[in-house]
Amino acid sequence: MLGVDSHRDVHVAAVVSMLGQALATERFPTTASGYRDLVEWACGWGVVHRAGVESSGNYGAALSRHLLSAGIEVVEAPGPGRSARRRRSKSDEGDAVAAARSVLSGRAQFPVNTGKGPIEIARMYVMAKDSAARAKRQAMNQLRAILVTADPVLREELRSLKRRALILACLQLREGDEETDPLVRATRFTLRVLAERIEQLRVQALLLEQRLEGVIVTHYPRLLEALGVGPHSAAVLLMVLGDNSARMRGEASFAALCGASPVEYSSGSRQHRRLNRGGHRQANAALHRIVLSRLRWDSRTQTYYERRVTEGKTRREIIRCLKRYVAREIYRLISASRKELNGTASRGALLAEHPALTR
Repeated sequence: MLGVDSHRDVHVAAVVSMLGQALATERFPTTASGYRDLVEWACGWGVVHRAGVESSGNYGAALSRHLLSAGIEVVEAPGPGRSARRRRSKSDEGDAVAAARSVLSGRAQFPVNTGKGPIEIARMYVMAKDSAARAKRQAMNQLRAILVTADPVLREELRSLKRRALILACLQLREGDEETDPLVRATRFTLRVLAERIEQLRVQALLLEQRLEGVIVTHYPRLLEALGVGPHSAAVLLMVLGDNSARMRGEASFAALCGASPVEYSSGSRQHRRLNRGGHRQANAALHRIVLSRLRWDSRTQTYYERRVTEGKTRREIIRCLKRYVAREIYRLISASRKELNGTASRGALLAEHPALTR
């Protein structure tokens, strides 16, 4: 078994026998040649049955892809945990050996994401779009803060405008001539610069949204057909599920990963389910947006809401139930889209291998 403690500049690898004995440890740089040397070094000790990589979604992502391309099964190796760290000293070599032994014992069993499919593309688009939205919101707050202390004439001119009209008006501001007050000139210039930044970020966010929608429509078209599911929410839920279907046992584990599974909190004759505060919070927020959209536009959801109100449920409890139902629906839609894509790919490979079948 191979275990890797991943870092930004160097990876520490350890080889462990099938009996759990540490055979060797070595350091390798995080370069293409370093990855090749790591595989050659590990294979020099025998057949590598499986590899466990810590932080396979971050520092170990590139190495995980290289190991998968070399035909080695890779799983996510969990860290030793706080209690284990308190009982013994901490070292990179020890963490690498612990990662290999966790694979051997079966504690590490979840396959890593390949990081090469459409979900990885969607993840990059979502990351860039979210950063553009945060920067745009920050610039808008700065623009309004400057208006608070601006010249009274300029403030009265711009204060009553809505957001979009305010941006367009600030884009048309000019500093003025040399006789204009220097503070007024600086204020006009700063407002125009901030407005230009906001407009540029808006265009970037729209472009990323279009590209994101194109990825979803191409690979998971069934998601966008569901009521209340937009490109951004669909991409976030796909990111949680990952590009490896073996990582999920079923729709229940997907709901738990999204924080949409109820947590039992019962005692005696009192049966109660409380809010699940775990899971991926962005995915939980995506489910919340979908539920709110359906409560407003979907007649079936409205009927369900009214029925549960008559049963004595609160609005929060009903929304939690609806999140669980939406998580089940999203999981089934993703599974159906993947089956269709796999069937299309298998048929394409068969036709490429036997051209006579197309006649």
